[in-house]
Amino acid sequence: MPMDVIDLRDFYGRPLGRVARSLIGQRIRALWPDAKGLSVLGLGFATPYLGMFLGEAERVIGLMPAQQGVLRWPSEGRSLTGLTDEKELPLEDESMDRVLVVHGLEASEAMRAMLRQVWRVLAPGGRVIIVVPNRRGLWARREVTPFGQGQPFSRSQITQALRESMFSPANWETSLFVPPFDWRPLMRSARAWERVGSLLWPRFSGVIIVEATKQIYAATPIRETKRIEAIRQRVRAIAPVSQGWPRKES
Repeated sequence: MPMDVIDLRDFYGRPLGRVARSLIGQRIRALWPDAKGLSVLGLGFATPYLGMFLGEAERVIGLMPAQQGVLRWPSEGRSLTGLTDEKELPLEDESMDRVLVVHGLEASEAMRAMLRQVWRVLAPGGRVIIVVPNRRGLWARREVTPFGQGQPFSRSQITQALRESMFSPANWETSLFVPPFDWRPLMRSARAWERVGSLLWPRFSGVIIVEATKQIYAATPIRETKRIEAIRQRVRAIAPVSQGWPRKES
């Protein structure tokens, strides 16, 4: 079962989680070096990677799926996170310039519907980055990390999922070559592992990072339902959150 929001928060508070955030964040920043004036959405549990866009992007928000739960973010000031149904994002059509999906796709209960919602809210010319566990990597086999939860992907599988949802993969990155263990010598040498791994065994990275563009030709957006319209009229895109909201019990 995928980790809930408290487990995810705790992971990123550990040395291994801080290393993962640093290495993956470096790859994300290389793909999006400048977000000035843009609207950036984080979907799933993307808040560890959204901080780099604060003060630069015009708008930064984080939406977390109901089955995972939600935490207030950032810790100071107005909360920029909200709880959402991954199949019905409470955002206007073509309202976001960038969408970052982390700990979202592999844990989704409706992956295709979620990707179609991302397509709907993404502006023409917008871009999405998706970070998923690599099926061949060691991190996907370690259930003590969030990358060992849910469904891992191969490059061909994520390509197929994107194309079926009217996205075109544009750029690929890999990260997390360091073994997923909280061992201090490994943590200190994580960047060396990253450099060597990307050269010698790129297929065995811990995660796959893909940037994709929105296809707008010959495409028909998902028809808006009355329920989505009702949500938009009743709630704001971001609802302040003061504490963790646990996932739904099965």
